[in-house]
Amino acid sequence: MSYGDWIHNSRGEWYVIAQAAIMLLVLIAPRLDGTSPSMSAAETLAGAILCLVGLTFVVLGSLSLGRSLSPFPRPRDEGLLVEAGIFSLVRHPIYTGLTVLALGWSTMWMSLAALAATAALFAFFDTKSRREECWLQEKFEGYGRYKTRVKKLVPFIY
Repeated sequence: MSYGDWIHNSRGEWYVIAQAAIMLLVLIAPRLDGTSPSMSAAETLAGAILCLVGLTFVVLGSLSLGRSLSPFPRPRDEGLLVEAGIFSLVRHPIYTGLTVLALGWSTMWMSLAALAATAALFAFFDTKSRREECWLQEKFEGYGRYKTRVKKLVPFIY
């Protein structure tokens, strides 16, 4: 990649850097507001279930994409459009999964700072997915039809 490509964000490199920063913020947020893991079994269980659901979305989305998987929002040249499996529930299951995982982490710690960082992560993924979808529509003729059938980040809702 040339310097010019980096500056012009040809694959969406800045999105990856921002995503990593926000995800790191989610992880360290409980330290920022001084919370410790919840002692409540219900909160710990709820958080663990959310983490498991989130991880399931991430793993299923990653496996479904196979060689098309990339951290960058611009699809790979050799990438394929995946509409089956977890992608029939939500267009961006990895983003959904990471957000649900962050919500579970926030719940386990009962951290308002982590919850705020999770909200920022969701807003970021909404923005990143908009850019990604522009590139997907340019690359795949059927993406517009897929968009009308399947919600973006929250199954059946959004």
